[in-house]
Amino acid sequence: MVFTAASQTIIVTPILPVIGDTLNVPEAQWGLLISVYSLALAIAALVMGPVSDRIGRRRILLIGSGALAIALALHGLVNSFSTMLGARALAGACGGMLSGAAVSYVGDYFPYERRGWATGWVMSGIPFGIVLGVPLGRVLAAGLGFLTPFVAFAALMAGAFVLILFVVPQPDVDTEKSRMTFVGTVSAYGKLLKKPDVLTATLTYFLMYLGLSLLVIYLPEWLTERFPLEVSLLGKPLRIGGLDVDFIATLFLVGGLAGVVTGPLAGSFSDTVGRKPLILLSCIGLIVVTIALTFVVTKRWVAYPAYIAIMMLFSMRMSPLQALLTALVPAKQRGSFLSLTIAIGQLGTAIGAFVAGLLYAGGGYRTTTFASAAMVLLLAWLVWKYLPEPIEDAVQQPEVIVA
Repeated sequence: MVFTAASQTIIVTPILPVIGDTLNVPEAQWGLLISVYSLALAIAALVMGPVSDRIGRRRILLIGSGALAIALALHGLVNSFSTMLGARALAGACGGMLSGAAVSYVGDYFPYERRGWATGWVMSGIPFGIVLGVPLGRVLAAGLGFLTPFVAFAALMAGAFVLILFVVPQPDVDTEKSRMTFVGTVSAYGKLLKKPDVLTATLTYFLMYLGLSLLVIYLPEWLTERFPLEVSLLGKPLRIGGLDVDFIATLFLVGGLAGVVTGPLAGSFSDTVGRKPLILLSCIGLIVVTIALTFVVTKRWVAYPAYIAIMMLFSMRMSPLQALLTALVPAKQRGSFLSLTIAIGQLGTAIGAFVAGLLYAGGGYRTTTFASAAMVLLLAWLVWKYLPEPIEDAVQQPEVIVA
């Protein structure tokens, strides 16, 4: 499920040039496809987080995977940039049902001392999406049209729905018993944000996705402008199923492989040494690589180790951070809390995509990398200064009534 959801999200970035050329869209507007998806996902996550606290994570996973399969299939009807924006908004809303529920399920099912390992494996679906989904999607988009990958991912998500239905159990955890209302939901989110560690966590997610969006949205376009796309093997074009494989596809392939290996290892290691040390180490490394990127990638082959480093450092940060967040609130608030952080993170993605378009058009890709590094630096400071290092799950504290 995570693999397919991630693939259909990430694939938009490397095929933006194909979409732009096919639909005659100016470069500065390409980021809107990322922004509209992220905003829809954020709104849906805020709604479905409290719902999952009441009806259980398994039901949300079923509803979300089924709805996303339908939304992706509808991409086949796209015939203009406006309908593409609509299709991505619909997919974002469906994806918002899954975003918080996937990590919350790990928090419900596994004890905290094994949660880094579990989170690392579950969320390895994201780099697997980069390894398999993005190169395959890029090849399909170039050879059969940019809508083909989304329809293919619809079939995969339908398969995920069937697997969840027959394989995934409902964890035995307490659920929220109060009735869900609009005012009550807003009030509950407000109370969560009044907690310093929760506020820090949401800001951390915002900066993480803002920085990532600034870094990767226009990376394929920058590389496309600098280097020829063809990849050869023994002097002949590399092909899969009769379709040419280009430079961007192979770049995402090797970078994704690095993320697949790093995520589970970092998650397991964080169970032993703690979450914060790995998060801070990854931030420092990512700042260095991000600033150096446009200076060192002077030849095409240099892009491979550079992107491998980016994916390793991002995976090193993601698994420990998500494991840490699952322990900051009691189980019955976990869905709301993680959906809140993800919604804020997607807001960062939307803003980053919009700003990246402006920066790229005005100052070039180096400007976006410097802005990305600044966001990661601020994130590292927040984690170091304000984010706690839990040693076990948060326990629901009884309310104290003062007469």
